[in-house]
Amino acid sequence: MSTIYLPAGLPAPTTAPDGLADPYWQGTREGKLRIQKCRGCGAWQWGPEWICHRCHSFDLGWDEIAGRGRIYSYERPHHPVHPALNGHGPYIVVLVELPEYGGVRMVGNLLGDPLQAVPIGAAVEAVFEPHDDATPPFTLVQWRLVG
Repeated sequence: MSTIYLPAGLPAPTTAPDGLADPYWQGTREGKLRIQKCRGCGAWQWGPEWICHRCHSFDLGWDEIAGRGRIYSYERPHHPVHPALNGHGPYIVVLVELPEYGGVRMVGNLLGDPLQAVPIGAAVEAVFEPHDDATPPFTLVQWRLVG
């Protein structure tokens, strides 16, 4: 399911020239959430790195994961961080922990009423937000409460 939460006019996310995060961004365009997994020790990690955080192996792959987690923390900014967000606040930014994947944590917006209660530990699921009119097109991962 896709939903539009953020207005048009935001700059497209860019990856480093080394292309390390390209599999993540390609996955979001396909509606898939991918993070790195070490082929040596099996550890999951995010953000993208060339080396495993646990065993220091360089043998890392990108695996699709279920976009389910729990709210670990949050912030409710009231100011726009980009001109395209003028009049779009407040909004809720959540830090989502993925217990099924070694406790990896990812950041994104929490969809819904920006003044809603945000229970720590609440179950959330990933929602893919395509920005097809942007140049180049991109897709963001947002989060919504389950149930």
